[in-house]
Amino acid sequence: MPQHVPYTLRAPFPPVAQQPSAPVPQPRRIVFLAHRDLGNAQAGGSELLVDRLADGLTQLGHQVTLLCGGPASYRDYRVVSAGGAYGHFLRARSAFAQQVGACDLLVEVCNGMPYFAPMWHHGPTLRLVNHVHTDLWKMRFGGPMAPAARIGRRLEQWALTGVRHQSLLVAVSPSTADALRGIGVERDRIRVVHNGVEEPGPRGERSPEPLFVAVGRLVEYKRIDLLLRLWERVRPVVGGRLLIVGDGPERERLERLAGPGVEFTGHVSEARKHELLCAAWLLLHPSALEGWGLVVTEAAVRETPAIAFDVPGLRDSVVDGETGVLARGESSFAAAWCTLALSGLRREVMGVAARDRAGRYRWDRTVRQFRLVAGEAVKGWGS
Repeated sequence: MPQHVPYTLRAPFPPVAQQPSAPVPQPRRIVFLAHRDLGNAQAGGSELLVDRLADGLTQLGHQVTLLCGGPASYRDYRVVSAGGAYGHFLRARSAFAQQVGACDLLVEVCNGMPYFAPMWHHGPTLRLVNHVHTDLWKMRFGGPMAPAARIGRRLEQWALTGVRHQSLLVAVSPSTADALRGIGVERDRIRVVHNGVEEPGPRGERSPEPLFVAVGRLVEYKRIDLLLRLWERVRPVVGGRLLIVGDGPERERLERLAGPGVEFTGHVSEARKHELLCAAWLLLHPSALEGWGLVVTEAAVRETPAIAFDVPGLRDSVVDGETGVLARGESSFAAAWCTLALSGLRREVMGVAARDRAGRYRWDRTVRQFRLVAGEAVKGWGS
């Protein structure tokens, strides 16, 4: 895997101010434009982030609306459906005009296919970026669909770099900020606001038998198929069970690939997810790329270390050798899996370190930082 430059050696991105020197104008009416609502069966970390931001801003007195594709669930903030999973991209502008109306700030949640909101919204616009898809387009649209991958990649890059250059972008991690710089976004337009995590309740019991958990949407770039191959190498050494938590278009194929000791739970409630993270010996995260890797922090508050690949996003949420292990290849992933599974003391030390680090990341802090950037976006509009 490619080498990366430690983030501490990179020139810093403009920080999110903690104590503004002058009052920052706060947008009262905020609209999030996103692919899905949290209640969607395909929802993942991006939807959870938007929900926590929308809910937190609502509690602070803002009037928040989420305009999304697919079904719209009841929330403490308003949720409006703009149409189907794909059709809503075409209907977003008309749905905004007809069903939402004016707002003080439009937040476009960028997850690959753009809405081009700065082109049609004549007011302050802020882009929230979980990760830049870049090579994921090829993973999603390979073979005869390769032209679609090229078009998607170019559209995403143009939307992030070529529309309304003065608008700010919020990246969820230093890795995402670096990826934005890599496609040509100016450094001074990027603000980093990390994901948060809930205040942990009482921790459940750890499984007495080896239990390993992977959590996420079952899509290509999560690479659960790779994890299943590694399990065949690891299982004879460590024994136990491997739980795959989540659902998605890849599930049927993955179930056919799964060997002994593998269980697919499908979508589970937040409460059940945290029960499993408490019980797990390790969180396994074989993804090819993440914005941050929210489940890593969720596992960390349960004192469960993670094994992941040394890829963007996960190298931000996992401190290699302290809160988990960042593997450089498949063999090192399997070796770390075996080593930690066989060393209860090492897992315990890493789990405590993970919990302590996760204490820095709470949703109320995420909301406060995002709110400051929202004010900055409004203040800088038209300047």
